[in-house]
Amino acid sequence: MEPMTARASIRQQLQRVREEAIVVAVNRLLATKGYDAMTVDEVAAEAGMAKASLYKLFTSKEELAGAAMVAALERALDFVDGLRAEAARSDGAIDSLSQLKAVTRWAMLSQLEGEMPALPSQNSSLSASLQANDAYMDKLIALSNKLGIWIADAQARGKLNPALPAELLLYTLFARACDPVVGMLKASGQYTNKQILDWVESATFNGLAAR
Repeated sequence: MEPMTARASIRQQLQRVREEAIVVAVNRLLATKGYDAMTVDEVAAEAGMAKASLYKLFTSKEELAGAAMVAALERALDFVDGLRAEAARSDGAIDSLSQLKAVTRWAMLSQLEGEMPALPSQNSSLSASLQANDAYMDKLIALSNKLGIWIADAQARGKLNPALPAELLLYTLFARACDPVVGMLKASGQYTNKQILDWVESATFNGLAAR
């Protein structure tokens, strides 16, 4: 490798390392403080770099949140693909409803462990930034399609209410990743993670009515 090429390669590697450190910092701050309370100064301090250096890689708070959401969607897709591979090995022994429950539990556990970024439901500048983020939209669509296949199958088999729009079921499952109920139960200090996961999963898939 020629010296100039080697130096360029090292610079690219260093940039990737810096970007990864920033995304990890953003993810942690979004999970613990939320988007509105998070500041760029805090991200720079958490990532261990100057604010000016951070702005060379990410130009805005919205772009930082977008990078964290892309990383979160990548983790979700990796988890879903792992479930699909496991189902293929089981020769159909794992049904679609079980897959959806597993994804829901994973998303809630990620929130409990401070690994799921929390974004406001209403923020026009952030929403516009995310919709303009091709990587975010591509991964969101890919995840929606994969979950949608399981939802359609579970409805066809009578495991999920076929009268409900599939879109409603999809959004309900997405909402579990940032469900305030999960955080409130955790904050009370009275329950284990397993209890919280079991209860919210039951409420999501079985409803609140007595059986």
